[in-house]
Amino acid sequence: MEKIDFLMAGVGGQGTILASNILAEVGLELGYDVKKAEVHGMAQRGGTVESHIRWGDKVYAPVAIQGDVDYLLGFEMLEAGRWPAFIKKDAVVIVNRYRIPPPSVNLGKARYPREEELDSLLKSAASRVFWINATEKAKELGNPAVIGVVMLGALSSLVGGEESAWLNVIKRMVPERFVDLNLKAFEAGRQIQLA
Repeated sequence: MEKIDFLMAGVGGQGTILASNILAEVGLELGYDVKKAEVHGMAQRGGTVESHIRWGDKVYAPVAIQGDVDYLLGFEMLEAGRWPAFIKKDAVVIVNRYRIPPPSVNLGKARYPREEELDSLLKSAASRVFWINATEKAKELGNPAVIGVVMLGALSSLVGGEESAWLNVIKRMVPERFVDLNLKAFEAGRQIQLA
């Protein structure tokens, strides 16, 4: 394998940063060179969060260039729609079917795109686009903050690697009192049928 580029896009409070940290550590656990970069300016106030994670035999830069991303994970629908220029034609996109309207929408200065519009946009750029209900799964488990780990579970079924590597990293990186919840979230994501 030469390299795999991942891009995660969400808003503050969705677990995007924890998910990107876990994904980077899984890459190391699987024996890859890994680089990671993130932007999370106003994340604590619900602002945009983006994380680039790159696995490979040798990775020289932490940020993927336009047209190179293999996997895009959209933790929020509109955030996923911001990145089509970065994904490869044969990329896989996983979008959490969840809306967090930005201030411009709440103030009536813009319209939140319909799901069909975002789907069309993403399908014009990627070969496979999967819409999942990660937020609903997280709520069923009692904590919406585990959205990111649900998303990772879904991603893991496509990326591969021993499941034990993913589980070991989650156990190491999550505070002990939340380990069981996050393991359940990961399993819930793995059970999502991506077809």
